[in-house]
Amino acid sequence: MNIYTIIILSALIIEFTLNLTADLLNLRALSGKLPAEFKDVYKPAQYKKSQEYTRVNTRFGFITSGFNLITLLAFWFAGGFQFLDQTVRAWGLHEIWTGLIYIGILMTLRFLLSLPFNIYDTFVIEERFGFNKTTPATFIKDIIKSLLLSLLLGGPLLAGILALLGTGSMAWLYCWAATTIFSLFVHFIAPTWIMPLFNKFTPIEDGELKDTLFNYTRKVGYKLSGIFVMDGSRRSSKSNAFFTGFGKNKRIALFDTLIEKHTVKELLAILAHEIGHNKKKHVLIGMLIGILHMGVIFFLLSLFLTREPLFQAFYVENVSNYAGLLFFGMLYSPVELILSVFMNILSRKHENEADSFVLETTEDPSSMISALKKLSAHNLSNLTPHPFYVFLNYSHPTVLQRIRRLQGKS
Repeated sequence: MNIYTIIILSALIIEFTLNLTADLLNLRALSGKLPAEFKDVYKPAQYKKSQEYTRVNTRFGFITSGFNLITLLAFWFAGGFQFLDQTVRAWGLHEIWTGLIYIGILMTLRFLLSLPFNIYDTFVIEERFGFNKTTPATFIKDIIKSLLLSLLLGGPLLAGILALLGTGSMAWLYCWAATTIFSLFVHFIAPTWIMPLFNKFTPIEDGELKDTLFNYTRKVGYKLSGIFVMDGSRRSSKSNAFFTGFGKNKRIALFDTLIEKHTVKELLAILAHEIGHNKKKHVLIGMLIGILHMGVIFFLLSLFLTREPLFQAFYVENVSNYAGLLFFGMLYSPVELILSVFMNILSRKHENEADSFVLETTEDPSSMISALKKLSAHNLSNLTPHPFYVFLNYSHPTVLQRIRRLQGKS
């Protein structure tokens, strides 16, 4: 057992322990007393149901994460990476094809192992709590579409990276440039080419809602290619809204379930929040951080990619770029865990700034508060998460924190 084995194994166990501790604390933090701010939207039975939803999902998470860790360690220490490498190498293909097949088989195995859990989550847990609207046919079609997209987009990107990694000392820089261009390209085509493969996006109908929303965008000087209604009800009764695209391709998507459950003023507040993220440059900041982060990853990868002790840690005899990619990813996981905490802190700050933008531009805090309350009640959100769980996992402040902050600012 060399130093790489110790680092990676320790990181896996520490991350699992941290998440387990956060989950257990989160369960203990569930309070039978409904916060006063929610008494107008939560009935006692619904609040009890929301807590049970948290308990069921948390316990299911214990099983899922434990299974994933056990199967990974079993495959690792049984020599699975070496066996697969020797098997694929025996086919005598070019190294890029060998790498694509090697990584593809591992991804397929991971997908097959996770499939029963995804089925149970969708058709048992979500069904039990009244959220699931996904039919078996839709579920299967989504899987097929996702796999085809992975092949059509992910396959060429991976092949390009494997090819570039063999170009010398500047390979990491070429890989960084290639992935940056690729990610910007996907971000640009996602609203019009990728997302419509899974959902139907319909321009918002003429009427009071459309007039109100577009009057607001003109008031704040924000140009959109359109506001669309997404048929989220095809898969779930949960509600949401999101921003996508950039440049002239910017658009806002509102779930049909969101429009069904909220008033025009509440929907305006939700739209204002999404626009606030762009007006405050949060999307640009996130994109730049992501690009910089990718550059650091490729630079560090260049330092460890072909180090024999890293391969020895996984019992792999032959050094290769494709296996090195996977092994470095596991070696890098402790850094990724730390960075994710800081990114969540930044994200929570951005959410508060977007909420402030709503107050500044609509001067209607009550509608934003009402929207947050309804979203929480409808989605059975946990109203009293433990602070450590929030610190580790939340990209948003808790809904109670957001409401109290809005009340204080108003």
